[in-house]
Amino acid sequence: MSSAALTDESLDILFRQARSHNAWQEKPVSDDLLKQLYDLLKMGPTSANACPGRFVFIKSPEAKQKLKTCLDEGNVKKSMTAPVVAIIGMDLEFYEQLSKLFPHTDARAWFVGKADKIQETAFRNSSLQGAYLMLAARSLGLDCGPMSGFDSAKLDAAFFPDGKVKSNFICAIGYGDPAGLYPRGPRLDFDEAAEIV
Repeated sequence: MSSAALTDESLDILFRQARSHNAWQEKPVSDDLLKQLYDLLKMGPTSANACPGRFVFIKSPEAKQKLKTCLDEGNVKKSMTAPVVAIIGMDLEFYEQLSKLFPHTDARAWFVGKADKIQETAFRNSSLQGAYLMLAARSLGLDCGPMSGFDSAKLDAAFFPDGKVKSNFICAIGYGDPAGLYPRGPRLDFDEAAEIV
């Protein structure tokens, strides 16, 4: 399958005009749309197809209140007013799925008993999957507000009580209110951040 370049309009939606939102329209996000979002993000590549990302989409008032107790003060309002807040977690036992996800070799053996390698792989690849989540959301007409600024131990205890999944970051999802945007921050030019060798 040959790749075709996206249109300028699509690139604007995904990158150039996309913003990190802090305020939200009172417009719900359906469960079906969240399932579509997952079905897109899951197709992004991860090393050894490990797919360590685990996702909790917080929508209900009860779950929102549980989340609120874990947030830094600066993230409370934008999280509580967002239709959805996604927790992007990382499964530290992701290798138990490798017989399904990477079946042509015993990839599980690459990780069992190797805590540092498990942590590094889970963190790197769940971070990638979180980025895929944001691109998938934008491609479906949604806006995102990714965040740090939470007590990860409290969040993990509240939403991942079995202990095998740890939170990486959180991301508000919905239909952004442009009135809540800050001016866009500057970016580094190519020569400041990249080189061709």
